[in-house]
Amino acid sequence: MKGRGGFGGGGMAGIMRQANQMQAKIKKLQEELAERTHEGTAGGGAVTAVFKGENKLQSLTISPDAMKAGDAEMLQDMVVAAVNDALKKAKDTQAAEMEKITGGLGLSGMF
Repeated sequence: MKGRGGFGGGGMAGIMRQANQMQAKIKKLQEELAERTHEGTAGGGAVTAVFKGENKLQSLTISPDAMKAGDAEMLQDMVVAAVNDALKKAKDTQAAEMEKITGGLGLSGMF
């Protein structure tokens, strides 16, 4: 029964080897993603949020013009929008990179 089951031969040992290789690639990718920065903006660049890794806010920049407007609620909304934009970019980057490794198997939550 060697080579049967549609796994390209090698049986269970081959499957385990492939799984271990994939796990190692995912671990390396996670380390690389933790070092990347992701920038989100709002208000035409009036507010910029920069995240390192997936969830760590590294900086938040508010242009002097946005502060001069005197509209605290609008400024708060722009800060939230910039932060959410940066987080979405981080999440999208992670998903795209994981897709390259897993080939669309949907394993990103397992590692």
